[in-house]
Amino acid sequence: MCLLHMAANFTTAKKEEWLEKGETKAKCKVYLDYNATTPPAAEVVDVVSEALLEAWGNPSSSYSSGCKAKQLIDTARAHIAKMVQGMPEDIIFTSGGTEANNMVLLSAVEYFNTSTKKESNSLEKALPHIITSNVEHDSIALLLKHLQKTHRAEVTFVPVSTTTGRVEVDDVVAALRPNTCLVSIMLANNETGVIMPIGELSQRLAPISKERRAQGLPSILLHTDAAQAIGKISIDVQELGVHYLTIVGHKFYGTRIGALYVRGIGHKTPLLPMLYGGGQERNYRPGTENTPMIAGLGKAAELVSLHCTVYENHMRSVRDYMEERLQAVFGKKIQFNSHFSGSERLPNTCNVSLLRPAVLGREWLSHCEYLLASVGAACHSDRGDSPSHVLLSSGVSPDAARGAVRLSVGRDTSREDVDLIVKDLEQAARRLENKDIKKKEMIN
Repeated sequence: MCLLHMAANFTTAKKEEWLEKGETKAKCKVYLDYNATTPPAAEVVDVVSEALLEAWGNPSSSYSSGCKAKQLIDTARAHIAKMVQGMPEDIIFTSGGTEANNMVLLSAVEYFNTSTKKESNSLEKALPHIITSNVEHDSIALLLKHLQKTHRAEVTFVPVSTTTGRVEVDDVVAALRPNTCLVSIMLANNETGVIMPIGELSQRLAPISKERRAQGLPSILLHTDAAQAIGKISIDVQELGVHYLTIVGHKFYGTRIGALYVRGIGHKTPLLPMLYGGGQERNYRPGTENTPMIAGLGKAAELVSLHCTVYENHMRSVRDYMEERLQAVFGKKIQFNSHFSGSERLPNTCNVSLLRPAVLGREWLSHCEYLLASVGAACHSDRGDSPSHVLLSSGVSPDAARGAVRLSVGRDTSREDVDLIVKDLEQAARRLENKDIKKKEMIN
Protein backbone atom coordinates (compact mmCIF):
# COMPACT_ATOMS: atom_id res chain seq x y z
CA MET A 1 0.00 0.00 0.00
CA CYS A 2 1.21 3.49 -0.84
CA LEU A 3 1.46 5.75 2.23
CA LEU A 4 1.78 9.52 2.20
CA HIS A 5 1.58 9.88 5.94
CA MET A 6 2.04 7.69 8.99
CA ALA A 7 -1.02 9.01 10.80
CA ALA A 8 -3.62 6.72 9.22
CA ASN A 9 -4.15 3.68 7.01
CA PHE A 10 -5.26 4.18 3.45
CA THR A 11 -8.03 1.76 2.54
CA THR A 12 -8.55 0.27 -0.92
CA ALA A 13 -11.45 2.66 -1.43
CA LYS A 14 -9.21 5.65 -0.65
CA LYS A 15 -6.57 4.40 -3.04
CA GLU A 16 -9.16 4.04 -5.81
CA GLU A 17 -10.34 7.57 -5.04
CA TRP A 18 -6.79 8.84 -5.58
CA LEU A 19 -6.54 7.06 -8.93
CA GLU A 20 -9.83 8.61 -10.03
CA LYS A 21 -8.36 12.04 -9.25
CA GLY A 22 -5.35 11.29 -11.44
CA GLU A 23 -2.85 10.46 -8.67
CA THR A 24 -0.20 7.98 -9.79
CA LYS A 25 2.07 5.55 -8.04
CA ALA A 26 5.04 7.73 -8.91
CA LYS A 27 3.72 10.50 -6.68
CA CYS A 28 3.33 8.23 -3.67
CA LYS A 29 5.76 7.51 -0.88
CA VAL A 30 6.38 4.01 0.42
CA TYR A 31 6.67 3.86 4.18
CA LEU A 32 9.02 1.14 5.47
CA ASP A 33 9.68 2.28 9.03
CA TYR A 34 7.07 0.22 10.84
CA ASN A 35 9.53 -0.69 13.60
CA ALA A 36 9.61 3.00 14.53
CA THR A 37 5.85 3.45 14.59
CA THR A 38 2.72 2.24 12.84
CA PRO A 39 -0.35 4.16 11.67
CA PRO A 40 -3.45 3.44 13.78
CA ALA A 41 -5.72 0.86 12.19
CA ALA A 42 -9.04 2.19 10.85
CA GLU A 43 -10.88 0.14 13.49
CA VAL A 44 -8.74 1.76 16.19
CA VAL A 45 -9.56 5.25 14.94
CA ASP A 46 -13.28 4.38 15.01
CA VAL A 47 -13.12 3.12 18.60
CA VAL A 48 -11.16 6.17 19.78
CA SER A 49 -13.65 8.51 18.11
CA GLU A 50 -16.58 6.70 19.67
CA ALA A 51 -14.97 6.88 23.11
CA LEU A 52 -14.33 10.60 22.75
CA LEU A 53 -17.98 11.19 21.90
CA GLU A 54 -19.79 8.71 24.15
CA ALA A 55 -17.40 7.73 26.96
CA TRP A 56 -16.04 11.09 28.04
CA GLY A 57 -17.18 10.60 31.64
CA ASN A 58 -14.90 9.74 34.54
CA PRO A 59 -14.60 5.91 34.69
CA SER A 60 -14.95 6.10 38.49
CA SER A 61 -18.38 7.76 38.26
CA SER A 62 -21.80 6.07 38.17
CA TYR A 63 -23.57 8.09 35.43
CA SER A 64 -23.94 6.76 31.87
CA SER A 65 -20.85 8.27 30.21
CA GLY A 66 -18.71 7.18 33.16
CA CYS A 67 -20.13 3.65 33.11
CA LYS A 68 -19.48 3.51 29.37
CA ALA A 69 -15.87 4.55 29.97
CA LYS A 70 -15.42 1.87 32.63
CA GLN A 71 -16.89 -0.74 30.30
CA LEU A 72 -14.51 0.23 27.49
CA ILE A 73 -11.52 0.03 29.84
CA ASP A 74 -12.53 -3.40 31.11
CA THR A 75 -13.04 -4.64 27.55
CA ALA A 76 -9.66 -3.29 26.47
CA ARG A 77 -7.94 -4.94 29.43
CA ALA A 78 -9.48 -8.28 28.47
CA HIS A 79 -8.38 -7.94 24.83
CA ILE A 80 -4.81 -7.09 25.82
CA ALA A 81 -4.67 -10.01 28.24
CA LYS A 82 -5.93 -12.38 25.54
CA MET A 83 -3.33 -11.09 23.08
CA VAL A 84 -0.49 -12.18 25.37
CA GLN A 85 -2.34 -15.21 26.85
CA GLY A 86 -2.48 -13.64 30.33
CA MET A 87 -5.21 -12.71 32.81
CA PRO A 88 -7.04 -9.35 32.68
CA GLU A 89 -6.21 -8.66 36.33
CA ASP A 90 -2.50 -8.86 35.43
CA ILE A 91 -2.66 -5.90 33.02
CA ILE A 92 -1.81 -2.33 34.08
CA PHE A 93 -2.15 0.61 31.67
CA THR A 94 0.77 3.04 31.33
CA SER A 95 1.60 6.11 29.25
CA GLY A 96 3.87 3.97 27.06
CA GLY A 97 6.75 1.53 26.96
CA THR A 98 9.21 3.85 28.65
CA GLU A 99 7.04 4.19 31.73
CA ALA A 100 6.35 0.46 31.84
CA ASN A 101 10.07 -0.38 31.62
CA ASN A 102 10.99 2.18 34.26
CA MET A 103 8.25 0.86 36.51
CA VAL A 104 9.66 -2.68 36.37
CA LEU A 105 13.27 -1.67 37.04
CA LEU A 106 12.43 0.66 39.91
CA SER A 107 10.03 -1.89 41.43
CA ALA A 108 12.74 -4.55 41.39
CA VAL A 109 15.24 -2.23 43.09
CA GLU A 110 12.84 -1.08 45.79
CA TYR A 111 11.49 -4.58 46.42
CA PHE A 112 15.03 -5.95 46.85
CA ASN A 113 15.91 -3.22 49.31
CA THR A 114 12.80 -3.68 51.45
CA SER A 115 12.78 -7.49 51.39
CA THR A 116 16.47 -7.91 52.29
CA LYS A 117 16.12 -5.51 55.22
CA LYS A 118 13.09 -7.39 56.52
CA GLU A 119 14.88 -10.73 56.37
CA SER A 120 18.09 -9.32 57.91
CA ASN A 121 20.23 -11.74 55.91
CA SER A 122 23.72 -11.52 54.42
CA LEU A 123 22.44 -9.24 51.64
CA GLU A 124 21.13 -6.58 54.01
CA LYS A 125 23.81 -4.08 52.94
CA ALA A 126 24.15 -5.26 49.33
CA LEU A 127 22.95 -3.29 46.34
CA PRO A 128 20.41 -4.95 44.05
CA HIS A 129 21.97 -6.48 40.95
CA ILE A 130 20.24 -6.35 37.55
CA ILE A 131 21.27 -8.19 34.38
CA THR A 132 20.42 -6.89 30.92
CA SER A 133 21.89 -6.98 27.41
CA ASN A 134 24.04 -4.43 25.62
CA VAL A 135 21.44 -3.88 22.87
CA GLU A 136 18.45 -2.78 24.94
CA HIS A 137 16.19 0.21 24.30
CA ASP A 138 17.25 3.44 26.00
CA SER A 139 14.32 3.23 28.43
CA ILE A 140 16.12 0.24 29.93
CA ALA A 141 19.78 1.08 29.33
CA LEU A 142 19.75 4.72 30.41
CA LEU A 143 17.84 4.10 33.64
CA LEU A 144 20.19 1.27 34.57
CA LYS A 145 23.22 3.44 33.88
CA HIS A 146 21.66 6.12 36.08
CA LEU A 147 21.10 3.59 38.88
CA GLN A 148 24.73 2.54 38.53
CA LYS A 149 25.99 6.11 38.60
CA THR A 150 23.96 7.00 41.69
CA HIS A 151 25.04 3.79 43.46
CA ARG A 152 21.50 2.47 43.73
CA ALA A 153 22.13 -0.75 41.83
CA GLU A 154 24.80 -2.94 40.29
CA VAL A 155 24.28 -3.73 36.62
CA THR A 156 25.74 -6.27 34.22
CA PHE A 157 25.32 -5.58 30.49
CA VAL A 158 25.71 -9.01 28.90
CA PRO A 159 27.03 -8.70 25.33
CA VAL A 160 25.09 -10.34 22.51
CA SER A 161 26.87 -13.00 20.50
CA THR A 162 28.49 -11.75 17.31
CA THR A 163 27.62 -15.11 15.77
CA THR A 164 23.93 -15.32 16.65
CA GLY A 165 23.15 -11.66 17.34
CA ARG A 166 21.28 -12.68 20.48
CA VAL A 167 21.93 -12.88 24.19
CA GLU A 168 23.04 -16.39 25.06
CA VAL A 169 21.39 -18.05 28.05
CA ASP A 170 24.68 -19.43 29.37
CA ASP A 171 26.13 -15.90 29.46
CA VAL A 172 23.18 -14.62 31.49
CA VAL A 173 23.38 -17.50 33.95
CA ALA A 174 27.14 -16.96 34.30
CA ALA A 175 26.46 -13.33 35.28
CA LEU A 176 24.18 -14.22 38.20
CA ARG A 177 25.21 -13.07 41.68
CA PRO A 178 23.72 -13.67 45.14
CA ASN A 179 22.20 -10.17 44.97
CA THR A 180 20.73 -10.55 41.47
CA CYS A 181 17.05 -9.60 41.63
CA LEU A 182 16.06 -9.00 38.01
CA VAL A 183 16.96 -10.04 34.47
CA SER A 184 15.59 -7.73 31.77
CA ILE A 185 16.11 -8.80 28.14
CA MET A 186 14.09 -7.52 25.17
CA LEU A 187 12.04 -10.09 23.26
CA ALA A 188 13.16 -8.89 19.84
CA ASN A 189 15.69 -6.29 18.78
CA ASN A 190 14.34 -3.25 16.99
CA GLU A 191 17.27 -2.92 14.55
CA THR A 192 18.26 -6.47 13.65
CA GLY A 193 14.93 -8.14 14.37
CA VAL A 194 16.72 -10.95 16.23
CA ILE A 195 14.42 -12.78 18.65
CA MET A 196 15.96 -13.41 22.06
CA PRO A 197 15.66 -16.83 23.82
CA ILE A 198 13.37 -15.65 26.61
CA GLY A 199 11.50 -18.94 27.02
CA GLU A 200 14.74 -20.89 27.28
CA LEU A 201 16.11 -18.35 29.73
CA SER A 202 13.06 -18.61 32.01
CA GLN A 203 13.38 -22.40 32.08
CA ARG A 204 16.99 -22.08 33.23
CA LEU A 205 16.22 -19.42 35.84
CA ALA A 206 13.23 -21.16 37.44
CA PRO A 207 15.14 -23.97 39.26
CA ILE A 208 17.92 -21.54 40.15
CA SER A 209 15.38 -19.23 41.80
CA LYS A 210 13.85 -22.14 43.71
CA GLU A 211 17.26 -23.12 45.07
CA ARG A 212 18.04 -19.52 45.98
CA ARG A 213 14.82 -19.16 47.97
CA ALA A 214 15.78 -22.22 49.98
CA GLN A 215 19.07 -20.49 50.76
CA GLY A 216 17.38 -17.28 51.83
CA LEU A 217 18.38 -15.44 48.66
CA PRO A 218 15.96 -13.38 46.52
CA SER A 219 14.16 -14.95 43.57
CA ILE A 220 15.22 -13.80 40.12
CA LEU A 221 12.47 -11.86 38.39
CA LEU A 222 12.37 -11.94 34.57
CA HIS A 223 11.21 -9.03 32.42
CA THR A 224 10.99 -8.75 28.66
CA ASP A 225 10.28 -5.64 26.62
CA ALA A 226 8.02 -7.01 23.87
CA ALA A 227 7.51 -3.68 22.09
CA GLN A 228 8.91 -4.87 18.75
CA ALA A 229 7.51 -8.39 18.85
CA ILE A 230 3.80 -7.86 19.49
CA GLY A 231 1.74 -7.90 16.31
CA LYS A 232 4.52 -9.60 14.37
CA ILE A 233 4.80 -12.94 16.17
CA SER A 234 2.48 -14.73 18.60
CA ILE A 235 3.12 -13.97 22.27
CA ASP A 236 2.31 -16.32 25.15
CA VAL A 237 3.45 -15.16 28.57
CA GLN A 238 2.99 -18.68 29.93
CA GLU A 239 5.40 -20.15 27.39
CA LEU A 240 7.82 -17.27 27.86
CA GLY A 241 7.68 -17.75 31.62
CA VAL A 242 8.16 -14.04 32.34
CA HIS A 243 7.10 -12.08 35.40
CA TYR A 244 6.79 -8.81 33.47
CA LEU A 245 6.12 -8.01 29.80
CA THR A 246 6.03 -4.54 28.26
CA ILE A 247 3.38 -3.69 25.66
CA VAL A 248 3.58 -0.63 23.37
CA GLY A 249 0.48 0.31 21.37
CA HIS A 250 1.92 2.35 18.54
CA LYS A 251 4.10 -0.57 17.44
CA PHE A 252 1.05 -2.68 16.46
CA TYR A 253 -1.31 -0.17 14.84
CA GLY A 254 -2.72 0.99 18.15
CA THR A 255 -2.69 4.17 20.16
CA ARG A 256 0.40 5.84 21.63
CA ILE A 257 0.08 4.43 25.13
CA GLY A 258 1.28 1.18 26.68
CA ALA A 259 0.54 -1.54 29.18
CA LEU A 260 2.43 -3.82 31.50
CA TYR A 261 1.72 -7.50 32.12
CA VAL A 262 2.64 -8.56 35.67
CA ARG A 263 2.21 -12.23 36.58
CA GLY A 264 0.08 -12.44 39.74
CA ILE A 265 0.48 -8.73 40.33
CA GLY A 266 1.14 -7.85 43.95
CA HIS A 267 1.11 -11.37 45.41
CA LYS A 268 3.25 -13.49 43.04
CA THR A 269 5.23 -10.65 41.45
CA PRO A 270 6.05 -7.33 43.12
CA LEU A 271 5.00 -4.05 41.53
CA LEU A 272 5.42 -0.75 43.29
CA PRO A 273 3.88 2.51 42.05
CA MET A 274 5.98 5.31 40.62
CA LEU A 275 3.11 7.76 41.08
CA TYR A 276 0.64 8.42 43.90
CA GLY A 277 -2.84 9.80 43.47
CA GLY A 278 -6.48 8.80 43.26
CA GLY A 279 -6.07 5.04 43.39
CA GLN A 280 -6.83 4.15 39.77
CA GLU A 281 -5.40 0.90 38.36
CA ARG A 282 -5.53 -0.56 41.89
CA ASN A 283 -3.09 2.13 43.07
CA TYR A 284 -0.32 0.79 40.83
CA ARG A 285 -0.77 3.55 38.23
CA PRO A 286 -3.04 6.29 39.59
CA GLY A 287 -4.49 9.10 37.50
CA THR A 288 -7.82 9.40 35.68
CA GLU A 289 -7.74 6.81 32.91
CA ASN A 290 -7.21 7.92 29.30
CA THR A 291 -10.33 6.13 28.09
CA PRO A 292 -10.09 6.82 24.32
CA MET A 293 -6.46 5.73 24.09
CA ILE A 294 -7.09 2.65 26.25
CA ALA A 295 -10.07 1.68 24.09
CA GLY A 296 -7.93 2.08 20.98
CA LEU A 297 -5.17 -0.04 22.48
CA GLY A 298 -7.70 -2.75 23.27
CA LYS A 299 -9.05 -2.74 19.72
CA ALA A 300 -5.52 -3.02 18.31
CA ALA A 301 -4.90 -5.98 20.63
CA GLU A 302 -8.13 -7.62 19.49
CA LEU A 303 -7.01 -7.34 15.85
CA VAL A 304 -3.69 -8.97 16.72
CA SER A 305 -5.44 -11.84 18.51
CA LEU A 306 -7.66 -12.43 15.49
CA HIS A 307 -5.14 -12.01 12.67
CA CYS A 308 -1.57 -12.33 13.97
CA THR A 309 -0.75 -15.40 11.87
CA VAL A 310 -2.02 -13.70 8.73
CA TYR A 311 -0.02 -10.56 9.52
CA GLU A 312 3.12 -12.58 10.22
CA ASN A 313 2.91 -14.67 7.06
CA HIS A 314 2.26 -11.65 4.86
CA MET A 315 5.11 -9.59 6.30
CA ARG A 316 7.57 -12.47 6.05
CA SER A 317 6.61 -13.11 2.43
CA VAL A 318 7.06 -9.45 1.46
CA ARG A 319 10.28 -9.04 3.48
CA ASP A 320 11.82 -12.14 1.93
CA TYR A 321 10.83 -10.95 -1.53
CA MET A 322 12.43 -7.58 -0.79
CA GLU A 323 15.70 -9.19 0.26
CA GLU A 324 15.68 -11.40 -2.85
CA ARG A 325 15.22 -8.34 -5.07
CA LEU A 326 17.92 -6.37 -3.26
CA GLN A 327 20.35 -9.27 -3.61
CA ALA A 328 19.54 -9.67 -7.29
CA VAL A 329 19.98 -5.97 -8.03
CA PHE A 330 22.97 -5.11 -5.82
CA GLY A 331 24.84 -8.40 -5.46
CA LYS A 332 28.07 -7.91 -3.52
CA LYS A 333 27.50 -4.18 -3.21
CA ILE A 334 25.28 -4.75 -0.16
CA GLN A 335 25.48 -6.63 3.11
CA PHE A 336 22.55 -7.89 5.17
CA ASN A 337 23.13 -7.13 8.86
CA SER A 338 20.15 -9.07 10.21
CA HIS A 339 21.11 -12.58 9.03
CA PHE A 340 22.55 -14.54 11.96
CA SER A 341 23.22 -18.25 12.05
CA GLY A 342 20.94 -20.18 14.38
CA SER A 343 18.73 -17.20 15.30
CA GLU A 344 15.13 -16.41 14.48
CA ARG A 345 14.15 -12.87 13.58
CA LEU A 346 11.01 -10.82 13.23
CA PRO A 347 9.16 -11.47 9.96
CA ASN A 348 9.20 -7.83 8.86
CA THR A 349 12.73 -6.60 9.55
CA CYS A 350 15.63 -6.16 7.14
CA ASN A 351 18.84 -4.31 7.99
CA VAL A 352 21.07 -3.73 4.99
CA SER A 353 24.24 -1.74 4.23
CA LEU A 354 25.43 -0.27 0.95
CA LEU A 355 29.12 -1.14 0.76
CA ARG A 356 30.01 0.23 -2.67
CA PRO A 357 30.12 3.15 -2.91
CA ALA A 358 30.85 3.35 0.82
CA VAL A 359 28.34 5.90 2.09
CA LEU A 360 26.39 6.70 5.22
CA GLY A 361 22.99 5.10 5.48
CA ARG A 362 21.32 8.46 5.82
CA GLU A 363 22.99 9.62 2.58
CA TRP A 364 21.62 6.61 0.75
CA LEU A 365 18.13 7.33 2.03
CA SER A 366 18.40 11.06 1.31
CA HIS A 367 18.88 10.32 -2.40
CA CYS A 368 15.72 8.19 -2.56
CA GLU A 369 12.61 9.76 -4.04
CA TYR A 370 9.92 7.45 -2.70
CA LEU A 371 11.28 5.45 0.23
CA LEU A 372 10.51 6.53 3.79
CA ALA A 373 12.78 4.60 6.17
CA SER A 374 15.43 5.19 8.82
CA VAL A 375 18.96 4.12 9.66
CA GLY A 376 17.90 2.57 12.96
CA ALA A 377 16.02 3.35 16.15
CA ALA A 378 14.00 6.57 15.95
CA CYS A 379 15.12 7.54 19.46
CA HIS A 380 18.73 7.61 18.20
CA SER A 381 18.08 9.94 15.27
CA ASP A 382 19.98 12.75 17.03
CA ARG A 383 23.25 10.82 17.12
CA GLY A 384 24.43 12.04 13.73
CA ASP A 385 26.71 9.78 11.73
CA SER A 386 27.80 7.56 14.60
CA PRO A 387 27.37 3.88 13.70
CA SER A 388 24.64 1.98 15.52
CA HIS A 389 25.89 0.49 18.78
CA VAL A 390 23.46 -2.39 18.24
CA LEU A 391 25.08 -3.33 14.94
CA LEU A 392 28.58 -2.88 16.30
CA SER A 393 27.72 -5.04 19.32
CA SER A 394 26.32 -7.67 16.95
CA GLY A 395 29.62 -7.96 15.09
CA VAL A 396 28.91 -5.66 12.13
CA SER A 397 32.00 -3.71 10.99
CA PRO A 398 32.06 0.05 11.65
CA ASP A 399 31.98 0.86 7.91
CA ALA A 400 29.01 -1.42 7.27
CA ALA A 401 27.23 -0.11 10.38
CA ARG A 402 27.61 3.47 9.15
CA GLY A 403 26.12 2.52 5.79
CA ALA A 404 23.14 0.65 7.23
CA VAL A 405 19.45 1.32 6.72
CA ARG A 406 16.57 -0.46 8.42
CA LEU A 407 13.69 -1.49 6.19
CA SER A 408 10.69 -2.73 8.18
CA VAL A 409 7.58 -3.71 6.26
CA GLY A 410 4.00 -3.55 7.50
CA ARG A 411 0.70 -5.36 7.19
CA ASP A 412 -0.20 -3.63 3.93
CA THR A 413 3.21 -3.46 2.25
CA SER A 414 2.95 -5.05 -1.19
CA ARG A 415 5.39 -6.56 -3.65
CA GLU A 416 4.57 -3.61 -5.90
CA ASP A 417 5.85 -1.33 -3.14
CA VAL A 418 9.01 -3.43 -2.89
CA ASP A 419 9.67 -3.21 -6.64
CA LEU A 420 9.40 0.57 -6.43
CA ILE A 421 11.72 1.03 -3.46
CA VAL A 422 14.35 -1.42 -4.73
CA LYS A 423 14.51 0.59 -7.94
CA ASP A 424 14.58 3.75 -5.85
CA LEU A 425 17.50 2.46 -3.78
CA GLU A 426 19.33 1.38 -6.93
CA GLN A 427 18.96 4.81 -8.51
CA ALA A 428 20.02 6.49 -5.27
CA ALA A 429 23.16 4.34 -5.16
CA ARG A 430 23.90 5.21 -8.77
CA ARG A 431 23.59 8.92 -7.99
CA LEU A 432 25.98 8.53 -5.08
CA GLU A 433 28.44 6.57 -7.22
CA ASN A 434 28.39 9.24 -9.93
CA LYS A 435 28.84 11.90 -7.28
CA ASP A 436 31.85 10.01 -5.92
CA ILE A 437 33.38 9.67 -9.41
CA LYS A 438 33.03 13.39 -10.09
CA LYS A 439 34.58 14.19 -6.74
CA LYS A 440 37.61 12.02 -7.53
CA GLU A 441 37.96 13.58 -11.00
CA MET A 442 38.02 17.04 -9.45
CA ILE A 443 40.73 16.00 -7.01
CA ASN A 444 42.85 14.51 -9.79
